[in-house]
Amino acid sequence: MKRLVAVLAFAAFTFAARADDGAAVFAQKCAVCHGKDGKGAPAGKALGAKDLTTVKLSEAEIVKVVENGKGKMTGFKGKLSDEQVKSVAKYVKGGLK
Repeated sequence: MKRLVAVLAFAAFTFAARADDGAAVFAQKCAVCHGKDGKGAPAGKALGAKDLTTVKLSEAEIVKVVENGKGKMTGFKGKLSDEQVKSVAKYVKGGLK
């Protein structure tokens, strides 16, 4: 029983640590259209995905786009936590590094 509790605690800690990892969330949810480097994957470019390395939006504006979508991009409100959205915005604003 103690081992099960330890495993569950570790899993919860790992998930919490990754929930605010903008790079991991970006890779999982955004890279399919925006590309791993943010410059746009072929499928994303065909849909009009922008080169995120040149985005001039503020972090708050990026949060709104991620939450509500823009153009053909669907929003992620309710699909990502507030922390995940903020971490992705910070990651994008930081130049995808």
